[in-house]
Amino acid sequence: MDLQAIADDIVRDLSPRLGEGKVADYIPELAKVDPKQLGIAITTVDGKTYRAGDAETAFSVQSISKVFMLTLALGKVGETIWRRVGREPSGSAFNSIVQLEHEHGIPRNPFINAGAIVVTDIVLAGHRPREAIGEFLRFMHYVANDDSLYIDEPVARSEQRTGYRNFALANFMRGFDNLEHPVDHVLGVYFHQCALAMNCVQLSHAGLFLANRGTNPLTGFSVVSPRRARRINAIMLTCGHYDGSGDFAFRVGLPGKSGVGGGILAVAPGRASIAVWSPGLDETGNSLLGSIALEMLAARTGWSVFGT
Repeated sequence: MDLQAIADDIVRDLSPRLGEGKVADYIPELAKVDPKQLGIAITTVDGKTYRAGDAETAFSVQSISKVFMLTLALGKVGETIWRRVGREPSGSAFNSIVQLEHEHGIPRNPFINAGAIVVTDIVLAGHRPREAIGEFLRFMHYVANDDSLYIDEPVARSEQRTGYRNFALANFMRGFDNLEHPVDHVLGVYFHQCALAMNCVQLSHAGLFLANRGTNPLTGFSVVSPRRARRINAIMLTCGHYDGSGDFAFRVGLPGKSGVGGGILAVAPGRASIAVWSPGLDETGNSLLGSIALEMLAARTGWSVFGT
């Protein structure tokens, strides 16, 4: 199978549609991004990377960071994390407060904003906010095998200024005693993790441990156990695209996590880690062309976890 040709063909086939969707203009820094971009990178478990389009253009990973913070939190507290956050699809928008009222401040899953804020609170334990941000960045350097990754400070400040709903979610959960640290400390870390800048190649490297039973074949380092990698993949499959998760599983059939920066990390277990990026979003906040690119990739490779 010629993965380079497949990647090139996908970018070529979608090039007439560049600019479709709507950038996340509620975050001022993201509103400035040119929507007419599309990148794809595929890194296989034997360590080979194939790239096409704007695969080396850095973008804001936003909610894709939640996968890696969840990995960090599981390493700190293990399965006790599930006392504070659930594992079920939400069926609601990523920043919805509605379910928290009915479920007493326990978020449905770690990939909606409320759940990710709880996960960040767990990682913050024993640290000052700046130390927790540093720990997250060092972990990303480790899993991506790339020390050049950085936090985009203007994006973090932009989110801090406009993140009213996230402040509401955090204060609401604090009222239910499901946050242990001051809201401004937790959200300071949360906004910075979301502002991590990566390109598709780097992101495909960072997610490779999830495709390879918890071990990054680029370094040989074990990141998590095979059992934990499988469980993170399961949550990505069922919850990784907010209230578009079911449709993504139906059309693509791969574990994945999207971000409103236009990126998607997808995992083909035992085969490859795939990163796509196109800034224009669909109505559920997922990359419009990125989702289509992954649907095309799954069809052309037969990599869907549900079979060909």
